[in-house]
Amino acid sequence: MQRAARMKRELEMFVNRPPHGISCWPIGDSLETLEAQIIGGEHTPYAKGMFKLSINVPERYPFEPPKIQFTTPIYHPNIDTAGRICLDILKMPPKGAWKPSLNLSTVLTSIQLLMAEPNPDDPLMAEISEEFKYNRQLFIENAQSWTRKHAMPAEQIAARSTGEHQKRQSTDPIGSESKVQKV
Repeated sequence: MQRAARMKRELEMFVNRPPHGISCWPIGDSLETLEAQIIGGEHTPYAKGMFKLSINVPERYPFEPPKIQFTTPIYHPNIDTAGRICLDILKMPPKGAWKPSLNLSTVLTSIQLLMAEPNPDDPLMAEISEEFKYNRQLFIENAQSWTRKHAMPAEQIAARSTGEHQKRQSTDPIGSESKVQKV
């Protein structure tokens, strides 16, 4: 009963005061199975991507952390190909930092922050971590490619590339499609 009341309050927070770029809702009538969405932050390789996550709230919540994983593939040193997330607040002490005072809003905001600022010293994906540390440009290119492929609707990608084409065209004084007069 205590879990149900708390979950209702927490879900109301997402309706009344949602964190920027984050939403969360129940699947069906269950307050145990939720879905969340995080929009990739500006100035990150995940910008404009919409990343979905599944959340399972355990029976003992808030005394146990929720089980959260990405359902949208993401190229990140702290998130593996199964969507599992390496973040201390998702684990119980002594190895983790979960506290009953934390809530889903705080946890999802922390995940959003982890997306913006990976922790290469505690990776789930060693190769991606090495890339992040020693070849940042390649990491950014790969993360952007995965974001376009997995986290953006096709119409958003088309609009984005059309906008980039128009921007290039407007900065080209001659115009890439200008006609050359024949003499």
